[in-house]
Amino acid sequence: MAEELSRTSALASRHTALGSGLEDWNGMGTAWTYRTDPNDEHDAVRERAGMFDMSPLKKVFVRGPDAQAVLDHLTTRDLSKVTPGKAAYLCVLTDEGGIADDAIVSNNSGDEWMIVHGSGNTMALLENSAAGRDVQVEFTDDLHDLSVQGPASLDILNAHINIDLAKLGYFEHAPAVLFGHPCRISRTGYSGERGYEIFADGSVITDIWDKLAEAGVMPCSFTALDKVRIEAGLLFYGYDMTEVNTPWEVGLGFTVNKSKGDFRGKSAVMTAKGSEKVNNFCLDIDHSDMVDGGETLLLNGAAVGVINSPCFSHRLGKSLALAHVQPELTIGTTLKVSGNDFATNATIVSSPIYDPEKVRTHS
Repeated sequence: MAEELSRTSALASRHTALGSGLEDWNGMGTAWTYRTDPNDEHDAVRERAGMFDMSPLKKVFVRGPDAQAVLDHLTTRDLSKVTPGKAAYLCVLTDEGGIADDAIVSNNSGDEWMIVHGSGNTMALLENSAAGRDVQVEFTDDLHDLSVQGPASLDILNAHINIDLAKLGYFEHAPAVLFGHPCRISRTGYSGERGYEIFADGSVITDIWDKLAEAGVMPCSFTALDKVRIEAGLLFYGYDMTEVNTPWEVGLGFTVNKSKGDFRGKSAVMTAKGSEKVNNFCLDIDHSDMVDGGETLLLNGAAVGVINSPCFSHRLGKSLALAHVQPELTIGTTLKVSGNDFATNATIVSSPIYDPEKVRTHS
């Protein structure tokens, strides 16, 4: 229990008022459910705007003359291309080339960078990469992360901020004043919609939350987050990828810069290319509800995969899941789904199943 309570969001009182039991994720009480219907929250994100408290993600500042070099050793992308005001999604690898975590790295300018990561081993690996270098590493839970996602997010935020968010490109960020409070706002998210992440101190984040709610932004639970991110084909570390997976196996090969200098796991991950044991696919399951997850996938009686992240999308009228399957299988293949006292069929489909051209996030 001590581990579960080791981190606290300043928004905890807002979550409990909405019916959350503050279930644990990444050591912080997290709103997995509210009293509201997660389908209504899903609708808010797709049709107007919803907000998620993403503060359980870990925020780490890396500062000093060697900050870029340290992060270049830690991560898979060439950070010389991430100029001030820009950010990049990337992987952190083990020495063996497996995925230790995924993260977003932002260049805040002036030798200050920020890395935001999930439940993987990033912090220990970062400290290892930083050893002996001219750099300061600061983990902070005072900095909160409030994600506003949906087609109306731009107009709602722009009415109350001191910069023109319409000029902020995808994966760009800037310091700003929102509802009178200093923050950093980033055009990023985890929803398959245009959206923004607001990084602000705990002393002001509750007022920002309250004013966004007054402006019509719906508080959304992690249950709704699962729905929108699975539709959008977005991976959750610990479920859709772990240390046993390489980026090539889960569709994250685009994060690996083959020509940059040495980084942790580079030799191993390059050697592993072409030897994938699984591929990450989306499944359209013949079922009227969400499956449990963990079900075995069969082809001609042989096990060929496993379901990792399931959801039921009422908007698409489909039971969906992200799954790992043998790499020789292709889109259109029908598989048997075998669970506890449960059996049906599933078809491998293209991912993302929602907005496959990613027009809504990028335009």
